[in-house]
Amino acid sequence: MTTPQLLAGKTMAITGGATGIGRAIALGYLSHGANVAVNHLGDPASSAQFQTLLSEAAQTLSSKDEASKRLIEVAGSVADPETGKKLVEEVVRRWGRLDVFISNAGVCEFKEFLDITPALWTHTLSTNLTGAFHTVQAAARQLSAQSPPGGSIIGISSISALVGGAQQAHYTPTKAGVLSLIQSCACALGKYNIRCNALLPGTIRTQLNEEDLADDKKRGYMEGRIPLGRTGVPEDLVGPAVFLGSELSGYVTGAQLLVDGGLFVNLQ
Repeated sequence: MTTPQLLAGKTMAITGGATGIGRAIALGYLSHGANVAVNHLGDPASSAQFQTLLSEAAQTLSSKDEASKRLIEVAGSVADPETGKKLVEEVVRRWGRLDVFISNAGVCEFKEFLDITPALWTHTLSTNLTGAFHTVQAAARQLSAQSPPGGSIIGISSISALVGGAQQAHYTPTKAGVLSLIQSCACALGKYNIRCNALLPGTIRTQLNEEDLADDKKRGYMEGRIPLGRTGVPEDLVGPAVFLGSELSGYVTGAQLLVDGGLFVNLQ
C-alpha cells in the first residue's frame, strides 16, 4: 500500500532524532515525502544509531541514494546554543528552506527526589528545556525570515507536564516548561504564519524507560491503567506528528495533543 505524500517537498529538522520517538518520526516524515535533518549528540553511540537510521531509511525509500539525498545528520548537544543554529543553517543550505521543526531531544534518569544532585538537575534542565528554547528560537528565526514566511514547530512534551512523578521531580518541570514554551511561541509567532503545537506522549517504550518497563509487575500495573490496554511504541507518535506538520492542521496552533492510549483521563 502506497503511503499518501502528506509532506511532499517539505523539509523537516528534528533534535534527538537517531533513536526512539525521534527516529520513528524521522522515518515517518521520509515516507510522507519530506526531506529530513536529524540532530544527535555526535558521540560514537549516536553516530552509529544514525547509520542504522540511514539503513532503515534506505529500506523505506527503496534506495540508498534516495535516502542519502533526503536524510542528513547534524551533530551537537542542544544545550549548546550554536547547535540549533547549525542544524537550521544546514537544512537551508541543503534544501533552501525549513518547513517543520521538531524539538524532541530529551533525557530522563529516574531518581528519588532526595537523591537528585545539582549536576543531574542542571543536565536535565539544560537538555530538555534550555535546549528546546535555543533550537526552537533558531528555527523560528528562519521560519519568520524566509519567503514566504511560515511553517510548523512541534514540541515533544510529555504527559509528565500534567502530572507529578515520585522519581521525576527534575524531569516533569522541564516537560511542563516545553509545553508552556510552545504555547507562548504560538502567541508570539502566529503573525509570521508559524504554527506551534505540543505532543504529549504517555508511557512509550524507548531507551529512556526500557529498564523500568522490564519489570513485569510494574509494566502490568501501567498497562492496567491505560484504556487501550498497552504501553505505546514510538511509531504511535508518527501520525500525530505528520498531522501537525502538514496542511491538515493549517488552523491548529497552541494545541496540546495527548498520545497516551487514554492514560491521563483514567488516572485515579
